[in-house]
Amino acid sequence: MPAVPCRIVIFAKAPVPGAVKTRLIPVLGADRAARLAEQMFHHTLDQALAAARQASRLSVEICTPDTTHVFWEPVHLSGKATITPQGDGDLGQRMLRAVRRVSGEGAACVLIGSDCPSLTADVLLTAVAILAAAEMVVVPALDGGYVLLGLHQAHSWLFEDIPWSTANVLALTRQRAETLGLRVNCLSPLADIDEPGDLVHLPAEMASFPGETVAGKVR
Repeated sequence: MPAVPCRIVIFAKAPVPGAVKTRLIPVLGADRAARLAEQMFHHTLDQALAAARQASRLSVEICTPDTTHVFWEPVHLSGKATITPQGDGDLGQRMLRAVRRVSGEGAACVLIGSDCPSLTADVLLTAVAILAAAEMVVVPALDGGYVLLGLHQAHSWLFEDIPWSTANVLALTRQRAETLGLRVNCLSPLADIDEPGDLVHLPAEMASFPGETVAGKVR
């Protein structure tokens, strides 16, 4: 259980064909890419809620560009997670805004996306437990970015002028954190599903739709 309140903030978009997982569209098509995005979101939300059920001071929030999209209605009605707007700006500006808001409400912030099928409730709980006694926790991504970033305070330098979607994201973030005097606690790396080559990391239950194999599209 976290020593202070902690919130898992899931950055996600409504799975609109053509607007999500665009780098997968050349091999999957817009509709299948959107269906995969929806599967991965539900997996992420389920794991976050499972973690929250095991830690009374842990809550879940979905941070999205369009809070009014009908896709979010079941989540809103369930009352299990709050839904907040990402606001304007690049990814760094939007994440910084989320950390600043959550920390301003007296909680530690654990930022995650919705494209890592191997991110489980156990991993989330481990990160939260580390954050209870540390300033910063990271789950690296195999592609050089990160799957999870946990902080108590909004350190703007960790989010400004970062070359997002490149192999240098984590290395630069760690370098800046160390310059700021923050100890970076890293867990084992996990695979994001962003590029066609990443589809080999899909679990069996996500690797196919009726009558077709998603992972097979890149083999």
